[in-house]
Amino acid sequence: MRHLNYSHLLYFWTVAQEGSVRKASESLHLTPQTISGQIKLLEDSIGAPLLQRVGRGVALTETGRLVHQYADEIFALGAELSQRMQSAAPGTPALLTVGIVSTLPKLITHRTLEPVMQSVEGITRLVCKEGDLDGLLADLAVHRLDLVLSDRPVPPGLNVKAFNHKLGTSEIGFFAHKQIARKYAKRFPASLDGAPLLLPVNTSALRRRLDDWFDELGIVPSIVAEFDDSALLKAFGAASTGLYPAPMAVRDELEHMYRARCVGQAEGLRESYYAISPERKINHPSVLRITEAARGKVFN
Repeated sequence: MRHLNYSHLLYFWTVAQEGSVRKASESLHLTPQTISGQIKLLEDSIGAPLLQRVGRGVALTETGRLVHQYADEIFALGAELSQRMQSAAPGTPALLTVGIVSTLPKLITHRTLEPVMQSVEGITRLVCKEGDLDGLLADLAVHRLDLVLSDRPVPPGLNVKAFNHKLGTSEIGFFAHKQIARKYAKRFPASLDGAPLLLPVNTSALRRRLDDWFDELGIVPSIVAEFDDSALLKAFGAASTGLYPAPMAVRDELEHMYRARCVGQAEGLRESYYAISPERKINHPSVLRITEAARGKVFN
């Protein structure tokens, strides 16, 4: 197959989506005979049947399922391209799609992205997608994302064209609702031994460092709950459920929004934050604004 006819591929994909040639013909405003004929040309080009008749409808053959997977990606990228071009029209807000690792603190994410929403050049329409790092890097590789914000760099050996841009680091403190903070502030960090703690899940970069820190100090806390959503963790903390770790960089926000008080700062424990982009040298104006503001204000 030297050249793929995308019109033929569209007809096949629509039939697969609709479940029958008749429904596809109504969707495409073409006769069933035209669609069947064009799909036959696609099958001849590929060298294998793509559809088989089942009752009044059709089902995908093994080859058809493979072609359908690629067609899904092709037309999804086409839709994204169309949306991106529309967003580039004069007077239309620029579109910035950011992937956010689910374990990244939400307050850090907000402070990092806030400058791009206050751009003097105009408003940026921001699209945020949360997930695990591997999945977000896969989306970055096929240009479904402009940027990934993470609490850890790209894993070594991963076959993805992506580059780390370190935004900064923050010391880690332990916080609690102001009603119980004073009790644990005395004799910190020894007071954490047996204390009720709310912690990130053990797949997060911070949790692994916390576990090492507890072992080093001989502290055995009472783990009340674990979360992969940092905002939910803090909501539980605001209900006096337990103490929780958080970046000192957002101490003011924690005290204001969650009525928290810092119990103590964990000496030697800090977390790093990264912007991951598909380019070694950042040229995207919004991404450049994010990284510069983060380094100058958020983590200064």
